[in-house]
Amino acid sequence: MEINIIRTEEQYEQACSRIYELMHLEDDALDRNPALGEELDLLAILVEKYEQDHYSLGPPDPIEAIKFHMEQNGLKQKDIAPLFGGKTRVSEVLNRKRPLSMKMIILLNRYLGIPMESLTHGNSEVYLSKEDMEVVMEHPAIRDYVRRNPVSGKYRDQKVKE
Repeated sequence: MEINIIRTEEQYEQACSRIYELMHLEDDALDRNPALGEELDLLAILVEKYEQDHYSLGPPDPIEAIKFHMEQNGLKQKDIAPLFGGKTRVSEVLNRKRPLSMKMIILLNRYLGIPMESLTHGNSEVYLSKEDMEVVMEHPAIRDYVRRNPVSGKYRDQKVKE
């Protein structure tokens, strides 16, 4: 099979079909023919790139990430309550009545291995007041970072001062 960059859905489907064929060969077929192994590796890379460009979902909702991790590891709310500060608090967070605190995020990451990106994504409730933002932006390193990495040129609907 000739290997090219995947640009269309049809090419994507063909590549996925070929990957399926290669993965279901006899156990030693890839050992006997290294070219097939290379083909599989290249197709996997191209398919992954195509999927990232066309089907990227981004990080999950933080609460859904916690619930998924609980389900995958057979955890109940009482099992993770110490990370939240008690049974009531874990219930409030999982029912979206209380936001995750930074301490909860750090503990969930450290002890359950939930990625920080999953725990912090989409938390639009966290922002600075105008006064606090002005204090934080006085620090040159923070100001420079925000200038280099703007959120649509604004920080919580406020322009970053030059």
